[in-house]
Amino acid sequence: MNTKLTLNLDKGVIEEAKSYAKENKMSLSKLIENYLRSLTKDTNKKDSKVSPLVDSLTGVISSDVDERKSYRDYLSEKYS
Repeated sequence: MNTKLTLNLDKGVIEEAKSYAKENKMSLSKLIENYLRSLTKDTNKKDSKVSPLVDSLTGVISSDVDERKSYRDYLSEKYS
């Protein structure tokens, strides 16, 4: 179901959006609808890609490490 929506936007932005929509053979309404849909779709379904650096660091720190104790030890050594 289509519903009318009124927006107040910068004139330059509107002209650029109209031009973009025309170049891509779509209406301005469809362009805005697609943009809003992409903003609001479920982000949990997205396949987030991990960079190779982050992937290479996975598992480097043992799971039995007490982070709080390590941090306290670090601060104690730094300020002693």
